Amino acid sequence: MSIASTNINTKFFDSLLNGNRITCSQLIKEQVKQGIDIKDLYENVMKPSLYKIGELWELNKISVATEHLASAIVEAILNELYPHLVTACKKESKAIVLCVENEHHQIGVKMVSDILETNGWHSYFLGANTPIKELIDFAKTTNPDLIAISMSLFFHLPLLEKMIQKISEEMPNTQILVGGQGFRRGGIDVIAKYSNVLYLPNLFEFDQYLKTLPYE
Repeated sequence: MSIASTNINTKFFDSLLNGNRITCSQLIKEQVKQGIDIKDLYENVMKPSLYKIGELWELNKISVATEHLASAIVEAILNELYPHLVTACKKESKAIVLCVENEHHQIGVKMVSDILETNGWHSYFLGANTPIKELIDFAKTTNPDLIAISMSLFFHLPLLEKMIQKISEEMPNTQILVGGQGFRRGGIDVIAKYSNVLYLPNLFEFDQYLKTLPYE
């Protein structure tokens, strides 16, 4: 079941902008009770609202505090939804999920980790600002089937490419997936030259990609 109207989007955004955590949580939980898919709520309700909040901050129409509060509310809701994601059918497939080094916006990549969990994967969610060396060391101990990296800010593209190069050098057979809001401003052509890297623009395509993999 998918979201049929934009009414929920408007209510959620207004509540988020006003810092009303309880209302935001209630709105999302009601959609879950109605059978709305988690991916739909992530992609079509929460992400657009966060993008709008970010744009308002960039235009100096809201404070850093307001932007941080909105992020904290959404992250809290993701934690509330987690019990709905757990599946008893666990695969042997493993993934590392993280943000580009020096980046602190981890909500999008947390959503990616959640989608992995709904597909039965073991997801190692490293979150924000993981140094490249620490990532490589961790990857060598866990031997993941794929590494998913989020880039929320376009000016972090050189850092992302540096991470890709290092992973490719140290673990050439590991699939790398990239995505995030930063790609709205470009960068797809830069990562396209790497044969082991795939750009996925949204959670729906990410979910479909996982379903095509032979991993067990």
